[in-house]
Amino acid sequence: MSTVRARQPKAMPACGCGTGKKSRKAVGVDAAIKISNLQRLRRIEGQVRGLQRLVSEDRYCADVLVQISSVQEALRSVGRALMRNHLKYCASEAIRSGSAGRADAMYEELLGLMDRHAR
Repeated sequence: MSTVRARQPKAMPACGCGTGKKSRKAVGVDAAIKISNLQRLRRIEGQVRGLQRLVSEDRYCADVLVQISSVQEALRSVGRALMRNHLKYCASEAIRSGSAGRADAMYEELLGLMDRHAR
């Protein structure tokens, strides 16, 4: 008899902007960036559905791989816009707050984000 372990969710890192663990909301969000990101994500959603269709139809592998690259670049674009917003609002506010603890937490958060998204 085998046992199946439930996957434990990863603990969220300490929030560098100081908004606390419960809310995890951005300090500020540029409305134009939000609208643009939502439009991009909807387009990406359509691209992923198209990928599913290509795979189910046994389409030529190289064609599927080209489309995967397109989706990955689109996601990177959304990530860059989110990073820009995070730096402009959340990080700037935390670093300017005068609290060494908040600034240090933000520096660690930014380093972690850069490491994770540079892959």
